[in-house]
Amino acid sequence: MDQSSPTGTPAEARWSRFEPRRSLEADLAYQLLRRAFPRCRIASIAALSGGYRNANFKVQLESPAMAVVLRIYEHASSLCQKEIDLIGLVAGAIPVPELLFAEPRETGDIAPFAIFRFVEGVTLRELKQTGNQQAIAEAAYSAGEILAALGRFTFSKSGWLSAGAAVTAPLLEGADPLPRFVDLCLGSPNFARRVAPGDRSRIHDLVWSWAPCLSAPDEETSLVHCDFGMRNLLVRPEQGAWKMAALLDWEFAVAGSPLIDVGHFLRYESRNRPLLEPHFSDGFRRGGGGKLPPDWRQLARIVDLSALVATLIRDELPRNVEIEIAELIRATAEDRDPQL
Repeated sequence: MDQSSPTGTPAEARWSRFEPRRSLEADLAYQLLRRAFPRCRIASIAALSGGYRNANFKVQLESPAMAVVLRIYEHASSLCQKEIDLIGLVAGAIPVPELLFAEPRETGDIAPFAIFRFVEGVTLRELKQTGNQQAIAEAAYSAGEILAALGRFTFSKSGWLSAGAAVTAPLLEGADPLPRFVDLCLGSPNFARRVAPGDRSRIHDLVWSWAPCLSAPDEETSLVHCDFGMRNLLVRPEQGAWKMAALLDWEFAVAGSPLIDVGHFLRYESRNRPLLEPHFSDGFRRGGGGKLPPDWRQLARIVDLSALVATLIRDELPRNVEIEIAELIRATAEDRDPQL
């Protein structure tokens, strides 16, 4: 089946979960929602697709008359507190869903959960699939502005973020963390069975050839979303142009270089038939005041390579995901557009 968009660009993030991790019975929905709205009445419940590790449901309430998103954190209980702390940090500077209620602690057999006001809009992925180049250009510019604003939140050091928006351990100890991390992934038995030896050798040579250029990004301490992809960017028309309505899913955020998010955002962008560029980088630099280093496009692609190789060390992946990620990795190593 052809999964490309009408413009011929590949549909991204095919390893997103298109069905929820769980169902939501009305009794459980009432049990959770009535902690925030004691006398609420539910009109409808609909599963939201796109998430991979958590379950999200749109709940239309009759009383109070509003739509909310009920997000149940099933992967790690600490991620709920981390996400609500980061949303509280950036609210007002970055468009995020309004948090209405959260229970970050697991109670009995009920996982941590949060209730957000539903944000009207479509994902940038959905907008991209329409082929409306003017709308896509406007939304990409707005995404660039938002990413620049995100980079103005900084920390005392780079590393993993936890609850309280606190930096814990570094992403990887020691010098040349990104090339060494890639090498660790290349040595994984799971990676080895999915990628040919010749490709693994090319990847190793490539990342180490860029090691001197990676030293500056390694020292950056900006807030990085780390999942700055099309399905997490809600957009809608406002005052005659498409704008970012909300940036979703903050559970992977780290302190590091904005190039991590730049590389993720442009992962599927074709150089021969671009849709997002130069609008995204114009929004980042001109609209948002962000700074990009020389050779930023290729450098961001090298940085994103670390996320791609990390995916292929997982024990279980759908076969179509293995094929897609391996092709993205080969395309980076061969400096070409992916053939997806």
